[in-house]
Amino acid sequence: MRETHHDNPDPWLWLEDVDSDRALAWVRERNAESERELTALPGYADLRARLKTILDSRDRIPYVGHHDGRFYNFWRDADHERGIWRRTTLAEYRKPVPAWETVLDLDALARDEAENWVWAGVAFLEPHGTRCLVSLSRGGGDAHVVREFDVAARAFVAGGFALPEAKTSAGWIDQDQLFVATDFGPDSMTASGYPRIVKAWRRGTPLDAATPVYEAQPDDLSVSAWHDPTPGYARQFVQRQIDFYTSDLFLRDPADGRLERIDKPQDANAFALRDQLIVELRSDWTIGANTWPQGALLAIGFDRFMEGSRDFDILFEPSPTTSLDGIAATRAALFLTILDNVKNRVVEWRHADGRWQRRDVPAPGMGALHVSGVDDYASDQVFLTVTDFLTPSSLYLMEAGSDGRELLKSMPAFFDAAPYAVSQFAARSPDGTDVPYFVVMRKDAPLDGTNPTLLYGYGGFEVSLTPFYSGVTGTAWLDQGGVYVLANIRGGGEFGPRWHQAALKENRQKAFDDFLAVAGDLVRRGVTRPRHLGIMGGSNGGLLVGAALTQRPDLFGAVSCQVPLLDMRRYHELLAGASWIGEYGDPDEPDEWDYIARYSPYQNVVPDKRYPRVLFTTSTRDDRVHPGHARKMAARMREQGHDVLYWENTEGGHAGAANNEQTATMWALTYAFLLSQLK
Repeated sequence: MRETHHDNPDPWLWLEDVDSDRALAWVRERNAESERELTALPGYADLRARLKTILDSRDRIPYVGHHDGRFYNFWRDADHERGIWRRTTLAEYRKPVPAWETVLDLDALARDEAENWVWAGVAFLEPHGTRCLVSLSRGGGDAHVVREFDVAARAFVAGGFALPEAKTSAGWIDQDQLFVATDFGPDSMTASGYPRIVKAWRRGTPLDAATPVYEAQPDDLSVSAWHDPTPGYARQFVQRQIDFYTSDLFLRDPADGRLERIDKPQDANAFALRDQLIVELRSDWTIGANTWPQGALLAIGFDRFMEGSRDFDILFEPSPTTSLDGIAATRAALFLTILDNVKNRVVEWRHADGRWQRRDVPAPGMGALHVSGVDDYASDQVFLTVTDFLTPSSLYLMEAGSDGRELLKSMPAFFDAAPYAVSQFAARSPDGTDVPYFVVMRKDAPLDGTNPTLLYGYGGFEVSLTPFYSGVTGTAWLDQGGVYVLANIRGGGEFGPRWHQAALKENRQKAFDDFLAVAGDLVRRGVTRPRHLGIMGGSNGGLLVGAALTQRPDLFGAVSCQVPLLDMRRYHELLAGASWIGEYGDPDEPDEWDYIARYSPYQNVVPDKRYPRVLFTTSTRDDRVHPGHARKMAARMREQGHDVLYWENTEGGHAGAANNEQTATMWALTYAFLLSQLK
């Protein structure tokens, strides 16, 4: 039986009441203080204007998704604050200035309906349907409404499929049926706040008459179902997501609804690719005399697997320095993006004549590569995005089996990269692990400890941090004399599942140790010293910098803590928090709270320590990580006499901002704060 604790009452619990008059009055007061100080700093107005220009630039790459011969893009700029959904042809897209056709104008829709709509995505009826499901969020949260839209008529379908606001998963079965996982009423949501029931809903019938497909457990994370429309290989699947890292996958018989479990390890990912089943392993898998290694990618004939065969082909096997970073499918090929010491390369596999054939894909650059299929059903074309810290992103079109690349788009340079160089170093963590990190700095910067330096990290959920190009970072930080550092600490996925699992639950401190080791290494190398060293992190990265702040306040001069988790005693009771127990542990279990309590920032900040100055930023509309974390931490630190700033955007969801105007303000406030503290 689960035990509960009775800690000292939390005097700031009222700040968890997101929209209460008292809490919002506190937010307004804090926002006014922060804006009064930060907007008055020299250069703030110019910086904000410059960032807004970058964010609104029409020269950004308009990334597209393909459907039935058209290429669709969602776009925001100065004339389209909320954005437009638009489309063009490949022939037009190849041009420097394509002719676009507007499909849906979100600014006009929000105005007409008097709603604060933020775009939340679209799901097409594949492969050739004219209908799609448009998701719209109020203010940018994860919860959204779903409405059927006709792309031929460029209008919402009168009397069509429509779902009210919820954390919904919906997808097409055919033109007249959907799989829907949503809030069906009492007891239909998991403890994490996601749907636990999925149904098949037929057009023209009420939602409450939809056919039950699967019901997950209340303590599971969520449930979903989807239809794979690949011609000749159409199948239906149901997934019970137990927690972030474990799931059950079922093949559904469309005739009678019967579910057959696909016999994969619960912590493995699996998907069908035409006649093949692809399995990605998070731990070793022993079958008879064979042990397939953690981090491997396996393939086998789908029907043969369901009949009991287990003679897999291995498409990727990790090494101490390599991991699988991405998978993209085309009609007849599979592209693997591999991380090799945090730099990408690409391999192509093709299944022909009963066997898999491998080809290394030549790709430019030594930074980050991203591959995505143009059309999974009818094409062997892929998009390749190439980027690094100093080279603006470029988008290429490639064909499976060919080394040829067509440059479609490239981003303009938003800052002059010539003065800068990128280096990769490694810091030694206390347990002897080498932790790589990237440093971007001026070639002529002195190694005398005087450089204002910003260290960024995440370290969770198997997320890999790879080189990226950012006009905002270049303009607001590098061009102001700053050094930018990206840390590849444990908890991430840079070296596969083992790198992530090394910092799970009772081992979380290893992620913090890695981050602190990188900070110490920067000082040792003379790049900076504590007075000039700032740290930044968001979400799980907000927890990271919160732990670094409370554990080694002497090592830093400023902290930017964004949409953070900070009260780890209550995180699992707030919004989606229960879904992260697989990552952090359960605070209601005394043994697990024992190790969480040692690092939880909200419980470990004390009055008699001197902390660097902190800017907390969050969003009222974040319905993933509760704004109460940042609110309460700021309030507690202020009560203890510490000097902190707090700024909460009233919109924006977990991204912190709902449009370019808000994004420019958020980043200008953040970088103005860091520059003022660290120069």
